[in-house]
Amino acid sequence: MLRLLEDKIATPLGSLWILCDEAFNLRAVEWEEHSDRMEQLLALHYRTEGYERIAASDPNGLSRKMKDYFDGDLSVIDALPSATAGTPFQREVWQALRSIPCGQVMHYGELAEQLGRPGAARAVGAANGSNPVSVVVPCHRVIGRNGTLTGYAGGVQRKEWLLRHEGYLLL
Repeated sequence: MLRLLEDKIATPLGSLWILCDEAFNLRAVEWEEHSDRMEQLLALHYRTEGYERIAASDPNGLSRKMKDYFDGDLSVIDALPSATAGTPFQREVWQALRSIPCGQVMHYGELAEQLGRPGAARAVGAANGSNPVSVVVPCHRVIGRNGTLTGYAGGVQRKEWLLRHEGYLLL
């Protein structure tokens, strides 16, 4: 059975759940008011092996590092380890998301092309939308072809805040 250590931190955008495994790989990072989505993804990804959630205070410094990101140390999330379930295609998309530099964005079609799958923008969007490790796997850095801030599971207002925080959108 997978043991998930969980903590919740306060951020300028609301409370954020941080769940990692015992090797301290992030398995889920989700906004508190979207915890039902997190529960669904956990059940989908780990129901076969089973999992339990165990309260932990700042497991391996992950909570502190997430707070550091919100306090302005933007590069701290680049080194945070994650281990996600999902399909091979989803994991490929999530890995590609981590290659988008802070302060930059990409549109869904560009990401599909980067993955060698031109024309798969919708599939990339679907994988992007099922990312279980919000902020760290920066799905907020993907925007619509026309520059619109489309589709972010945490809400478009959060996406806009994160992009401003990272220097892509100017105040």
